[in-house]
Amino acid sequence: MLNRVILMGRLTKDPELRHTQSGLSVTSFSIAVDRSYKGQDGERETDFYDVVAWRSTADFVCNYLSKGRMVVVEGKLQTRSWQDKSGNNRKSVEVVADSVYFGDSKKDGDSGGANQSRNSGSYGGNSYGNNSANSYNEPEYASDPRFTELDIDDGELPF
Repeated sequence: MLNRVILMGRLTKDPELRHTQSGLSVTSFSIAVDRSYKGQDGERETDFYDVVAWRSTADFVCNYLSKGRMVVVEGKLQTRSWQDKSGNNRKSVEVVADSVYFGDSKKDGDSGGANQSRNSGSYGGNSYGNNSANSYNEPEYASDPRFTELDIDDGELPF
């Protein structure tokens, strides 16, 4: 069976980090994804997807992403059943994120997340940030000479 989802959209609000009773990090957030076509009124329609991230992925999201930031989410769809306050049975479909990536660059978005003063988080084995307040440090690979930023105009790209 295959259950794989890849979405690219903008965060609808700042994510908030929570912890389970056993100490696992978890966050829930929504992303707004524009459809690839325009409706009859000439406007693009937008779909909103609920996402749940756990452990270091949740730490990364809360430390470095904020409302309006473009993100790419990879994960799986999951259906959850629950009862509302009135006792009615409800179902929710959400994306359980395996990976979350920046969908824009610092030049396009803001200079970091809304939660820069939080302690450093890690994602995928790379350490991001430090414990100083109001600072954003480049990931470790930023100083590696094998990785250099290309200085080209977006208009020169073939796509």
